[in-house]
Amino acid sequence: MESAPWIAVPDDAGDKYTRGVLGVVTGSEQYPGAAVLGVEAAVRTGLGMVRYIGAPRAADFVLHRRPEVVTAVGRVQAWLIGSGMDAGSRPQEDAVRLRTALRDGTPLVIDAGALDLAGQATGPVVITPHYRELATVLAAAADDDSDAVTADDIAADPGAWAVRASESLGVTVLLKGHTTYIAGTDGSRFSVEAGPAWLATAGSGDVLGGVLGALLATHAREIAASSASAVPALAATAAFVHGRAGERASQGGPIAALDIAEALPATVRELLAGR
Repeated sequence: MESAPWIAVPDDAGDKYTRGVLGVVTGSEQYPGAAVLGVEAAVRTGLGMVRYIGAPRAADFVLHRRPEVVTAVGRVQAWLIGSGMDAGSRPQEDAVRLRTALRDGTPLVIDAGALDLAGQATGPVVITPHYRELATVLAAAADDDSDAVTADDIAADPGAWAVRASESLGVTVLLKGHTTYIAGTDGSRFSVEAGPAWLATAGSGDVLGGVLGALLATHAREIAASSASAVPALAATAAFVHGRAGERASQGGPIAALDIAEALPATVRELLAGR
């Protein structure tokens, strides 16, 4: 699959609203950095606006890094939720924010601390777990303990487990790992090998969530027109762009998550030049 066709390029008639608006409910008082990384990645992937609707401490960090981010509630074309949040100790304020996103009917990227809520979404969903998180989600959905799966089970055959999870949960699954596996509800299957092993660093998944959120927001019309078929292709594109940005940032050496986000504009430019 080619990635460049799934990257939106603005035209002269566009504005910040037509270019896509992403709503973000990520980060927490304990983990504000996840919000910063996801927002940074979304902005640098290319869209018109980010609305950050999250914890006040995280909002302060986001605005310090990206003053153009809007913290007022309003219309969005997609949501990114859950990164840097803890489902086991969810404040009531976060529960309300998450419920707003889940009921919006727009496409959602659901990560980390909101994975347990995927079944409540009214719009198309992409979940972005790693092996342990997917094992937890599937264990919660299992009929009894005998059906439980472990992270080791998933690691032994991640592609097959991504498919099983998509079929049982009714969502697109982007299963993170050195090879990323995507399984869509329409039967689409992708595997993406991109990026160095240095990508396995704290916050890298938050950056991936931001990339994917931006792609969903900028392709909301295509998603609405094609039902579920566009979503897994966009998820695969996000994994590829994220990996290529990691390669550009690394140049063979170690990287931090923010390095990946900062490499996104040049990565997108390179991909567009080749199409």
